[in-house]
Amino acid sequence: MIVLGLTGSIGMGKSATADLFREEGVPVYDADAAVHALYAKGGAAVAPVEAAFPGVMVDGAIDRMALRTHVLDDAEAMRKLEAIVHPLAGDAQKQFRDKAREDGARFVVLDIPLLYEAGGYAYCDYVAVVPAPAEVQRDRVLSRPGMPEETFESILARQMPDAEKRAKADFLISTAHGFEFAADCVRAIVSLMNRLVEEANS
Repeated sequence: MIVLGLTGSIGMGKSATADLFREEGVPVYDADAAVHALYAKGGAAVAPVEAAFPGVMVDGAIDRMALRTHVLDDAEAMRKLEAIVHPLAGDAQKQFRDKAREDGARFVVLDIPLLYEAGGYAYCDYVAVVPAPAEVQRDRVLSRPGMPEETFESILARQMPDAEKRAKADFLISTAHGFEFAADCVRAIVSLMNRLVEEANS
């Protein structure tokens, strides 16, 4: 089974690109959704995160906005949070990969925003990066409700620069030319991955 990592900085169109892989029938692990589940009522991260940052639990779930005030622009607090969440998210990712393998999947995608930063690329055979021009990225992010510029800048500061990600990538899937162009790129990658699996099994 081939594992393709999918990543890109905030506002690049990575989540929409992940949906394009789903439309092609490829199983996709969504790291953001996995973290949401960990923070939800009954989630494995609720108790340890509340213990580390008292007051962020509301009605049995982690209030992400309250948590943000604790960790934004505080590198030590962010490291503390990541030490709790990353191993739990890693377990969820392993369960996804194991189930996909059991189900006979030939090719899966790991949609992980901090793929390089958190070391998730180590589980990948190939990596696709979704880039977009800086001005497009900024416009997309700042148009989101509740996203002030200082939060955007803080998030950017934690992410590997886009140019560095592009230099490391095996594939680039640009969303700057519209999502039909991106869909063509995705279909080409899916075709290549399927061919590689067939060659490996022949």
